[in-house]
Amino acid sequence: MPVAGFDWSARCDLLVIGAGVAGLAAARRARELGLDVLLVDKGHWSEGARRHLRFEGAATNLAQGGLAVVGLSDAPGGIHGSDSVEEHVADTLDAGAGHCDEDAVRRIVAAGGDAVEWLIGLGAEFDRYAGEDAVGKYSRTREGGHGHRRIIHAGGDATGAEIQRALEESVGGIRVLQNAAAEEIILDGERAAGALIRDPRGLGAVLAPATLIATGGVGHLYLATTAPDGMLGQGHALALDAGARLRDMEFIQFHPTVLFAKERRGRRPLISEAVRGEGAHLVDSRGTPVMDGVDPRGDLAPRDIVSRAIATRLRELGEDHVYLDARHIPDVRERFPTVTAGVATAGLDPATDLLPVAPAVHYSCGGIDAGVDGRTSVPGLYAAGECARTGLHGANRLASNSLLEGLVVGRNVADDVAGRVGKHGFTEPAEVRRRRVRPNLWPRDLDRLQRAMTAGAGVTRTAESLGAAAATLAALPDARETAVARAIIAAAAARPRTLGCHTRLD
Repeated sequence: MPVAGFDWSARCDLLVIGAGVAGLAAARRARELGLDVLLVDKGHWSEGARRHLRFEGAATNLAQGGLAVVGLSDAPGGIHGSDSVEEHVADTLDAGAGHCDEDAVRRIVAAGGDAVEWLIGLGAEFDRYAGEDAVGKYSRTREGGHGHRRIIHAGGDATGAEIQRALEESVGGIRVLQNAAAEEIILDGERAAGALIRDPRGLGAVLAPATLIATGGVGHLYLATTAPDGMLGQGHALALDAGARLRDMEFIQFHPTVLFAKERRGRRPLISEAVRGEGAHLVDSRGTPVMDGVDPRGDLAPRDIVSRAIATRLRELGEDHVYLDARHIPDVRERFPTVTAGVATAGLDPATDLLPVAPAVHYSCGGIDAGVDGRTSVPGLYAAGECARTGLHGANRLASNSLLEGLVVGRNVADDVAGRVGKHGFTEPAEVRRRRVRPNLWPRDLDRLQRAMTAGAGVTRTAESLGAAAATLAALPDARETAVARAIIAAAAARPRTLGCHTRLD
């Protein structure tokens, strides 16, 4: 039966909003469990018209360094090798500055081996060690905050693209709406019952007993970010308007090595942490190492520490960038082809040039408050991936734990939904109607918002800077982007002391 008052309608068991690692893992696993899945993605795609990834706008596609995992069956010295779940847990807790949910960390890390083996079974191909003594063993690198070389990778530094490819190819047959955006979560009392979706046909109602928000982060609420275009916290706003809790929104991780340009605006090329894992060093304009005396782990300290050290050095020198020196890494172009292509856009070569870098927004450690099974505070509403706060990352994300989290929690969502749909069934709401319409921001207003967030809630914050940002946001229309930005500023103002990637100077 069509839903009255809407241009079109549909029904499914699981509605997935977002097509990165978390959304696709949930969709694939749900299909394996016999659920009817509808996948919604805002990108435009025409079958056969292009050869690139169908969901190329997903942040997963841009992930370079790799996937942190222990417990793969190929590991040297046994199933765990010289590494272990406990050591990975310890590194995650340390990077999270004491703010992680230890149970969530343990459950996600422990499930990583099985989840990655499942992904490999779907066709994902990771780089292998060369040499007869290591046939069949995956190549592993080390990144900041990790005590072991536990990060597997693909295509040198194109890990996310390979994971995206494998998952995309695995979800053939699932219904997909593209050039489509979720505008509101449908509520039946206090229960989520699907979402209102706008596509070229108009505004439609998708009814479902379970809805997963997997829309990524908030990078473009700032002037410079590593996030793909359009990451403006839309999923956070959907959840907020549905009555779900946001948590830890102040913990915005700035990646320390993002290619610097004088007019830094929009998405900037990332220089993977794995480059430092292979021996690259940060130096200032005088050639002085940035990390000397800052942390015993040097250039491989967690991201919050490195970004804070760079910001401190730049403040001392009155400059706007430092340099990454990767010139001594053997075959650096071959090992990091994505990085090489990114810096080439600025006429640079990692084998011969110092690379100008500065911190830029990379990842939101907080988000929609959700469990390891993806459940939010609203029954029937789930969240996974960067838009969710499971407690894995705490106050600062450990490098290469994001793909792990999306993969594990996405699968968990499908398992939970399958159990609940079969047990409880689904009664459609008697009435479906719009509850709230937020205005769209004009470009000039979005520019004001981005400038206020960059100045007020950057790598370092003060009560004064946060207050100025709050005043600017208060004068803007009550759009989705504004609501999420206000949540970040309010959370940052409520935490007066430095913790993880939230750095207070006052």
